[in-house]
Amino acid sequence: MESLIAPLLNGTADGALLLIAALGLALTFGQMGVINMAHGEFLLAGAVCAYWTQQVVTNTDLSILLALPVAFVFAGLLGLLLEVTIIQWMYDRPLDTLLATVGVSLGLQQVFLQLYPSGVPVEKPGLLDGQLDVLGYAWPLRQIFTIVLAGICLAGLGALLRYTTFGRRIRATVQNRALAETLGIATRSVDRLTFFIGSGLAGLGGVAASLIGGTNSQLGTRYIILAFLVVVAGGLGQLRGTVIAAWAVGVVTAYFADWTTGSLASVMTFVLVVVFLQVKPQGLFTVRTRGLA
Repeated sequence: MESLIAPLLNGTADGALLLIAALGLALTFGQMGVINMAHGEFLLAGAVCAYWTQQVVTNTDLSILLALPVAFVFAGLLGLLLEVTIIQWMYDRPLDTLLATVGVSLGLQQVFLQLYPSGVPVEKPGLLDGQLDVLGYAWPLRQIFTIVLAGICLAGLGALLRYTTFGRRIRATVQNRALAETLGIATRSVDRLTFFIGSGLAGLGGVAASLIGGTNSQLGTRYIILAFLVVVAGGLGQLRGTVIAAWAVGVVTAYFADWTTGSLASVMTFVLVVVFLQVKPQGLFTVRTRGLA
């Protein structure tokens, strides 16, 4: 029983971390069409913020809570800076954004290596230093924390897009930018705030990732490709599809890793998602629009 339960629970936690990263991509890629390969480095920035906060606040229980807003703002500002300096000139040119942000990604990795050649240690808070018994398997509390954090991020983003004026402005800008501008919507401000929120969500994911695994220059690279696959497989801009795809990718990868090796499991998952996209190229869910027969 434990051999079946362990990959399911671990995969659910991995899927929750993927979901946090993918939620940001669902905005910047799914909603705006920008391929931001530096998104993974915003996760790294969030992990570094967790380390910085612990250097200032020695109480690990308090520092991890303070690290969440710090990481959100810091990663969000990095994303905003990227949008203002590079991305704003490349809308409607996704391949250009891909090439440009790959360069930014490599540059940020090099900056991290120069500052922290051996990575940064993030201490596990005392509150999360334990396990929950689930059918005989000791489920680490830090994984449950990741799932709770993903749920909060999902609920917050869903409420923002559905019930707020800003969410309606995002949807209007994505569906028809020219018409939105004629209605008085400042689309440039919408673009910048969207990038800030999407990047900030990646920062929150970085805090959670710093508690689960080591923090080094390859942290973002570990998650960025799978996060893009999650967004595409779920359906561009479709939050419910992103949730289902993130959970499925996390669990399937965990079971594959239990049967093989970690790197081979990622390859097998990648192939599985590619096969799925051959069957449903639009992903799990698509936006339904009216058209002429």
